[in-house]
Amino acid sequence: MALEDAKNQMDHAFTRDDPRGPSFELTFAGATSFLRRRYSKELSGVDIAVTGIPFDQAVTNRPGTRLGPRAIREASSLQAPDAPYGWPFDVLSERVIVDYGDVAFDYADIPAFPDTVTAHIRGILDAGAASVVLGGDHYISFPILKAYAEKFGPLSLVQIDAHTDTWADDDMTRVDHGTMFYKAVKSGIVDPATSVQIGIRTTNEDTLGVNIIDAPEFHRIGPEAVAARVHDIVGKRPCYLSFDIDGLDPAFAPGTGTPVWGGLSSAQAAALLRALAGINIRGGDIVEVSPPFDTTGATAIAGAHVATEICQLLGWRMRSDV
Repeated sequence: MALEDAKNQMDHAFTRDDPRGPSFELTFAGATSFLRRRYSKELSGVDIAVTGIPFDQAVTNRPGTRLGPRAIREASSLQAPDAPYGWPFDVLSERVIVDYGDVAFDYADIPAFPDTVTAHIRGILDAGAASVVLGGDHYISFPILKAYAEKFGPLSLVQIDAHTDTWADDDMTRVDHGTMFYKAVKSGIVDPATSVQIGIRTTNEDTLGVNIIDAPEFHRIGPEAVAARVHDIVGKRPCYLSFDIDGLDPAFAPGTGTPVWGGLSSAQAAALLRALAGINIRGGDIVEVSPPFDTTGATAIAGAHVATEICQLLGWRMRSDV
């Protein structure tokens, strides 16, 4: 395909025949699936299923992350159809990626929500695909990790965030976006000794033994050195990558539920993610995108690029699995 084919291509979210390759659609038109991938509930032969969890039960002060998945999909349609820049390969051409749509849940039955998410992700994993999740407040990572731990055992967590989200909370039924990784560690599905949180810049006295590379240290040593430490900490263990958009400084991502100054720039985040190539990543999420608080769309654009980089990291790992 070439750029001149744009006049003949539209709505590839529904009409594309080849699940691989670029999509030369008009950036301002067409059905806005993630990166113009085909919408599908059929996962046979699929490598990566991108799915949305439009949920915002407990974002501090600023609701609206339930609109994150829709905004990220729309923003992803602005990306060039060429291979993601800076990588030696194109996961869109090498791997079958579909947009699996959003998880269905009863918004009025919050206690049932966690198990619904776990079952949704379990279905993706049982089909042999990896999930890339568009969120949604950060709580969603906990029920996602439950499904991953069922398949892979306790995981290493690589988290980019302003907050550790390990504040004490021993009520496992509470749905709270600031305590889900406390619960993940306490329930044995995340191994703190081989996990790392990056960009932290809020106080939490007890981090449960998780390795911390806070924002000042990140700025001091740079993304490549941070990535090298992540490789040392995680090793070859199966890991899950969770990127809270407030890991970025509010100057680069104002549309988040919990903005904190002093964070990563988008350029630093891009360099970090690409330097993580080779980790044994099994899935990932991008969370806390809250479109109502960013009329420019910059936060959703950042979220779309993060999700693309997670797909690239998964594609790199899949290359080594062959």
